[in-house]
Amino acid sequence: MEWETPRLFAFTVAHDMEVALIGGTGFVGGYLTDHLIAAGHQPRLLVRSGSEARVSQSSSCQMITGDVADSDAINQVLDGADAVIYNIGILREFTGKGITFKELQQEAPCRIMEAAVNKGVRRFLLMSANGVKPEGTAYQRTKFLAESYLQQSDLDWTIFRPSVIYGNPQGKNEFVTQLMHDIILSPLPAPLFFDGLLPVNAGSFKLSPVHVEDVASAFVKSLENENSIGQVLALCGPEAISWKEILETIAGTLGQTKLMFPAPALGISAVARLLDGFESFPITRDQITMLMEGNTCIDNGFAPLDIHPKPFNQQALEYLIK
Repeated sequence: MEWETPRLFAFTVAHDMEVALIGGTGFVGGYLTDHLIAAGHQPRLLVRSGSEARVSQSSSCQMITGDVADSDAINQVLDGADAVIYNIGILREFTGKGITFKELQQEAPCRIMEAAVNKGVRRFLLMSANGVKPEGTAYQRTKFLAESYLQQSDLDWTIFRPSVIYGNPQGKNEFVTQLMHDIILSPLPAPLFFDGLLPVNAGSFKLSPVHVEDVASAFVKSLENENSIGQVLALCGPEAISWKEILETIAGTLGQTKLMFPAPALGISAVARLLDGFESFPITRDQITMLMEGNTCIDNGFAPLDIHPKPFNQQALEYLIK
């Protein structure tokens, strides 16, 4: 992948920026905070009341209490900021709690884009996802619409589309740890999902898991690189790995072998349709749909940032056994 010729931008790169981070208390957010601090930047975090203990290196951050529905808090976190990172995303909805794809992945980021324009904060980095599209699942569609809104704005933007992100969860939710608990350590056989009625190529769909350290590095390096402005960067690990191989790698890291059995995606999806609203059920029908689509990159956005992504192997997964 090569940089496209950029237009003229108002943003000037600095090495000691104040960065408003929306979504800094979760798995990826903690790494973003750490990498910003290590690079000499000052994170300004929007933190919901009661979540202060989830902030990495809180003594080195400015914390503003509030959420994405609180316009006063948003204005406070943007005050004096040189750049904004929007990093909120969810994997499933809980409409009764107001946790929806439309609110958190479309409407809230768009409101914050508008607030950034009003505050004169030019630089905006958006965490999206590989595979987003206008006619996809609600997850994919809302992220795509947020991307489109940003691209039509006057902001100096960069959009990141990572594949599935893994790494030491540090007490947060993370892809591989969830697979370990829900599938590898389960007494049931591991499901090798397949389309249709016959188990042809069960578990052969491919993903390109990307290490969280590499994703955080990409955000920070992009902040410091004007050539990344106006770019949509897909972030994938160096290899496309089948679902079956991913499960085998996790099991091997634990010193185990795992019995695996073909599972019809259609049947699992039908069950998930009934149980989507229960947090204890490990997967939603939309997640099954997106898994079966695969999640790999054609052009990897790490190359122009001079980042060499870590391979997905047992050495990279040693955090599972520590």
